[in-house]
Amino acid sequence: LHRADGSATYSYNGYTVLGAVNGPIEVQRRDELPEEAAIEVNVRPASGVGSTKERHLETIIHSALRRVILTQNFPRTLIQLTVQIISCPEPAAPGKYTHITSSVLAVLPALLQTSLLALLSASIPLDTTYTTTSVQLDRSMHVFAFTAERKLLVAESEGDFEYEAWDELCQKAEEECVALQE
Repeated sequence: LHRADGSATYSYNGYTVLGAVNGPIEVQRRDELPEEAAIEVNVRPASGVGSTKERHLETIIHSALRRVILTQNFPRTLIQLTVQIISCPEPAAPGKYTHITSSVLAVLPALLQTSLLALLSASIPLDTTYTTTSVQLDRSMHVFAFTAERKLLVAESEGDFEYEAWDELCQKAEEECVALQE
C-alpha cells in the first residue's frame, strides 16, 4: 500500500488478509503512554461493518503484538495496525464440521501472520518473530502461535475437548511452529 509505512498480504486456509502499519506516529494525548508506544489494532471484515467477533480478534492480536514489539523504543507514540480480510473460504456444506469452519478462530492465523509481515515491512523493531498454526480435532478448533524461542504467544481454543488432547495438540503445534522458523 502506498500510504502505509509497511504492508503485507497473506493467505492461509482459504482466507486472504491485507495488513497495513503506520508508525511510530503521533498519538492523541489521551492515548499517550509515557514510557512506551501505544498499539492500535483494527480488524476489518470481508464485508459489512465490524462486530464483536472483530473486537475479540483485535484483543488477541493486540495482546500478542504487545509481547513482540519493542514499544519502549518509541515512548509517547502510536503504532497503528489495520488488517482487512479480503476473501474467505467457500461456506462448508452442512455436516459434521460446519461449526469449525464458521469458527471465529479460523481467520486468526492469517491475521497474526499478516500482522507480523506488515510490521517487518514497516521496519518496526521486534524482540522476536513468531509463527502460527491452527489445529482441528473432532469438535474443536485451536490456534497456537510460538516465538522462535519456543515461547507460547497465543493459545485460543473453541469447542469440546479434553485437556490431555489439548496438551498434545499444543506440543505438536510448538514443534510445527518452531520447525517453520528454522
